[in-house]
Amino acid sequence: MCRSHNQPYLTEQDERGHDKAVRILFFAQLKDATKCDSIDIAFPSSVNAEGLWAELLKKFPALVKHRSSVRLARNSEYTAADAQFSNGDEVALIPPVSGG
Repeated sequence: MCRSHNQPYLTEQDERGHDKAVRILFFAQLKDATKCDSIDIAFPSSVNAEGLWAELLKKFPALVKHRSSVRLARNSEYTAADAQFSNGDEVALIPPVSGG
């Protein structure tokens, strides 16, 4: 479900109270490309960055032009290329930042 800034975060939980999905957060031009602030995606098991991107690109083809410049952060920390993502994780797609 695509969520905009004015909608509450309600994530389905399993019997132990753990989130049943990975929450993906979009920022800056990625929000524009997806028309979302965030989305929850449930995976049957842990998934690597390639699997995560494959699912995102199915849902949001406009992200393809941003992929090479976006960093992934899991639970507020940048990830390594071999990171695994599991339901309950919060993953931020961090676009390049400019400043001065």
